Amino acid sequence: MNQPLPQLADLGPAVASTNLHSLPLLARGKVRDNYAVGSDRMLMVASDRLSAFDVVMKQPVPGKGRLLTQMALFWFRQLEGIVPNHLSGAAPESVVAADERAQVEGRSMLVRRLQPLPCEAVVRGYVAGSGWKEFVRSGTVCGIALPAGLTPTQPLAQPIFTPATKAAVGDHDENISFARLETLLGSARAAEVRDTALRLFGAASAYALTRGIVIADTKFEFGLDAAGRLTLMDEVLTPDSSRFWRASALAEGRIEAFDKQPLRDWLASTGVTGGAEQAALDLPEEVIVGVQERYATAYRLLCGGAA
Repeated sequence: MNQPLPQLADLGPAVASTNLHSLPLLARGKVRDNYAVGSDRMLMVASDRLSAFDVVMKQPVPGKGRLLTQMALFWFRQLEGIVPNHLSGAAPESVVAADERAQVEGRSMLVRRLQPLPCEAVVRGYVAGSGWKEFVRSGTVCGIALPAGLTPTQPLAQPIFTPATKAAVGDHDENISFARLETLLGSARAAEVRDTALRLFGAASAYALTRGIVIADTKFEFGLDAAGRLTLMDEVLTPDSSRFWRASALAEGRIEAFDKQPLRDWLASTGVTGGAEQAALDLPEEVIVGVQERYATAYRLLCGGAA
């Protein structure tokens, strides 16, 4: 079961990075520190680092790693009937030294190592972010023609699958056409990724609506296990990878977001565009607190008790 989350004031000090002496470090990503557990498993520890526009901010967000991990675990279990996931079933605390358990407790997943697919499986029920920019420019998203006059608060007739390539740290992901995805993965695997992503989005969206949340869009990542089976991996349906909007506000034509978009909007208003050349950024305290509160609200509404 998911571990109960404390109130904001009790989330503890921020964890900018972890340093485990009992396991070899594989990589430090924008958010997670990954450690090898033998040759077939990996310990993924979510730090409290915050990134946007592919830039890691100077200040971490206290408790963010725990919020993201517990939400991802909730969704992996919620959706496991659709596609296998990478969870190993073992407790993360079981593979670290006793003096390291505090670093991983509540913010880590012990997972099976997979062969990652070189794409992100993005599904959109609304057009926002980079998709909206493309639509304004050309009337399409990833080459898919959409109705003229579409607005950001207007749902698409059906969710659309808009894949992207996975970029290196510091670079931007690139939206691609389905035809290009077929070139990358082969036609059969590309179709499997598309169909699975759409099923996951449909199931998650139906559940989220019962909690008063609209999932405007999200991205999934997949890998292949030793038998070549498609497997859901990384993290899933968190405020870092999704747009969560309050349904009641959307019904009034307003977007009330519980995700990373308000941070992106604030950064854009200050002239930040990101990219490999962008130095780490300082954020005001109120911006950090705003991120923390939005993420905690998303967790409470989607994964908590009464909505």
